[in-house]
Amino acid sequence: MPLSNTGSILASLTQFTQLNRTTVLTDRVKNLSIAEFICLLDFITAEFQQFLRAIDMINNEALETMLEQVMDAFTLKIGQILQADRTIIFLLDSTKGQLWGKINQQGDSEAKDIRLPLNVGIAGYVAATGELLNIQETKDHPLFNVDIDGIPNYPIQNVLCMPILSSTQQVVAVVELLNKSGGVPFDGEDEERFRDFASSIGIILETCQSFYMAARNQRGAAALLRATSSLGQSLDLEATLKSVMEQARRLMKADRSTLFMLSREKGELWSKIAKADGKTMMEIRLPANRGIAGYVATTGKTVNIADAYKDSRFDPSTDKRTGYRTQSILCMPVFNSSGELIAVTQLINKENGGSFSSSDEEFMQAFNIQAGIALENAKLFETVLTEKQYQKDILESLSDAVISTDFMGRIFTINDAALELLGCPEEQIRDAKIRQLWEYKLLGRHVWDVLPVDNIHFRLQDSLATGARHYVPEQTLKVGIAHKKPGDVSVLPCVLAIPSSENPKVYIPWNETPCPREELLYEEQDEIVPIERSVNLTVNPLTNAEGEVQGGLVVLEDISNEKRIKSTLYRYMTPSVAEQVIALGEQSMMVGERKDVSILFSDIRGYTTMTENVEATEVVALLNQYFETMVEAVFNHQGTLDKFIGDALMAVFGAPLPLPENHAWLAVQSALDMRRRLVEFNQKCVFENQPQIRFGIGISSGEVVSGNIGSNKRMDYTVIGDAVNLSSRLESLTKEYACDIIISEYTYNLCGGAARLLTRELDKTRVKGKSKAVRIYELIGLKPAYLDPQTEHFLEIYHQGREAYLARDFQRALGLFTEAARLRPQDHPTEIHVQRCQLYLKTPPPESWDGIHIMTTK
Repeated sequence: MPLSNTGSILASLTQFTQLNRTTVLTDRVKNLSIAEFICLLDFITAEFQQFLRAIDMINNEALETMLEQVMDAFTLKIGQILQADRTIIFLLDSTKGQLWGKINQQGDSEAKDIRLPLNVGIAGYVAATGELLNIQETKDHPLFNVDIDGIPNYPIQNVLCMPILSSTQQVVAVVELLNKSGGVPFDGEDEERFRDFASSIGIILETCQSFYMAARNQRGAAALLRATSSLGQSLDLEATLKSVMEQARRLMKADRSTLFMLSREKGELWSKIAKADGKTMMEIRLPANRGIAGYVATTGKTVNIADAYKDSRFDPSTDKRTGYRTQSILCMPVFNSSGELIAVTQLINKENGGSFSSSDEEFMQAFNIQAGIALENAKLFETVLTEKQYQKDILESLSDAVISTDFMGRIFTINDAALELLGCPEEQIRDAKIRQLWEYKLLGRHVWDVLPVDNIHFRLQDSLATGARHYVPEQTLKVGIAHKKPGDVSVLPCVLAIPSSENPKVYIPWNETPCPREELLYEEQDEIVPIERSVNLTVNPLTNAEGEVQGGLVVLEDISNEKRIKSTLYRYMTPSVAEQVIALGEQSMMVGERKDVSILFSDIRGYTTMTENVEATEVVALLNQYFETMVEAVFNHQGTLDKFIGDALMAVFGAPLPLPENHAWLAVQSALDMRRRLVEFNQKCVFENQPQIRFGIGISSGEVVSGNIGSNKRMDYTVIGDAVNLSSRLESLTKEYACDIIISEYTYNLCGGAARLLTRELDKTRVKGKSKAVRIYELIGLKPAYLDPQTEHFLEIYHQGREAYLARDFQRALGLFTEAARLRPQDHPTEIHVQRCQLYLKTPPPESWDGIHIMTTK
């Protein structure tokens, strides 16, 4: 039974719903008969089927071409009806404020996509005002602009431009008809004829656009979902970059896509792109402020360009080099969760020669949000991996044994030094398979089960429970190493064994208890190689960012004999010399030897006064800087640092190893280097408002006894002998003679005397505690150093005065020294000789006097 006044039931219901009349359908069906209800169901079913077909169309990619086909058909038919030579339909893109359409160029098989801004040209005027425009003669009309409205190589005489309105009377398109056939202009009848079908075309175009946008949004949302869901599938940065680039290209239907990561430290944008083979990736880098991508990276703004060659920011050099033509570009920033710009996505050349729309920007903005999260995660993961490798490299580079544990004290990591400390040979540690087996046996075990060191169990548990730090010096570590027996494949090439608590000469392989008796190893039967080490034990907690204890760190410093010797030697000689000494063996250091050497003593002048006027911390810092450069001067000339004595240092040249060069000559060069370094050091002190430092240096040469003085656990290398005492006295004499470097005649003669050294003889003296007198010299420099004429004249007079003085001609000596004092009034050695000459002229010395001055103080 048919229903009357059915109309569009679902459309009616939609209108009623908007009016809040939600019970209309219920009121209508409650009084229907069965036949009428079935008929109503048929109507509703038919309309739902139409909706389903519409949804299918939306999900069908062919719908995107429907609008173009409709426009092509309408363009053709409108031109035929109104007898126009050419017809263009411009659709209104309100989101971008543009009109876009297609025009066929003569001789071209493909239509050219054109876009015009609103309010520009004849079509823009009609779109903005909604008014019809009939131009009968274009050359006389003020709105016609040949640069905007003209077509290359096509003269336009007359134009009829009319708006197409939607069901809500909004402009959805503009039809532009060019050159009516017959050479006559368009008239009012043409206008009326167009109005007859304009409203129908408007509704059709409006519907097509709605379907087109719905289809676009539907497929765009699905593509965005697929793209973003794939972004989180890998934490590898390179794989993520590749995925982002490919998914963005597919999503936006672009010809090419590139994602540039921003490196703020280097001021660069970098990316990885596929080579010609499509598989191998290559890295490209460009300044972060160049080109379109650089502009976006600098400003954080989106750039959407329809024609790249019309934008001054575009660099066409790559196109020229590759032959590729860049047309449209969409370049957008990518931010991380903190709002910092971390990357730039760049899409090139929209499919079918179009440009990127505002909806493309919206989709890419949503995509870039997800891409930013994926990139941030990948970058964090890469940072974690880098940090992990960095920590591993640090761990392996440490010479001390380092073992980290979890909160239960189980071994989590163990470095090579720890394996070597436990007896695994270095060449086996480098074998990946053997190392893997050792780690398999040790990792996950309680550290005290495989590291038999007293106090380690209690100390580690206390550290894990309370966060306490422990240092326990000179602990004993005793383990055993069993090497693989011939024909036995059940054990490792090298097996760690721990002494049994019941019998220290019985060893348990890997300390895996209970252990069958047949697997025990016995020291008496030579089945085990016992290893005993002396170690310093350090136990520290490992905490998280909140300060909560998460594990422990056990550090074992090997202070057994060989390492103790090396550690000691490195303190007072260069590493290369130390290695040579170690190669000679421990006994060579413990046993004293007689050697010819040169000794250098250096002491700071006015140290006590300086400490009274400067804070203690500043004094320590200043001394550390001073000694650092002075020790370099010793090491650079193959010297050995013997010791620091307060503010003084003692260096030896020629021990513990003989030197290829003259040890006296090296000692003299080292002293002159120290003088030069002190000048530079004091210049720096002036700028930092720190006190100036002066020093005195004494050098002597002779036979000494060299060796380690002390015990096996505490050794100090030193030299003993008269040459040591004399050089110390000479350093003290620098105060009396007010000069900075004094050398003995033994050092002077070993260096070649006046042939190689610039010196002046200060005295012939017998220091306190010695019976033999020695000539001492002030070291001025090395020959052939330049001396100014005044200094040369002064030294010549001074030397003549010394000759007269030693010849007992005190009157002549007094005259010469007086003249020298006039040249240098502040020269202290000259003043000393003037006073002595005056004394001896009053009270002559005995006939046995030989010019020796006896020192009564040290």
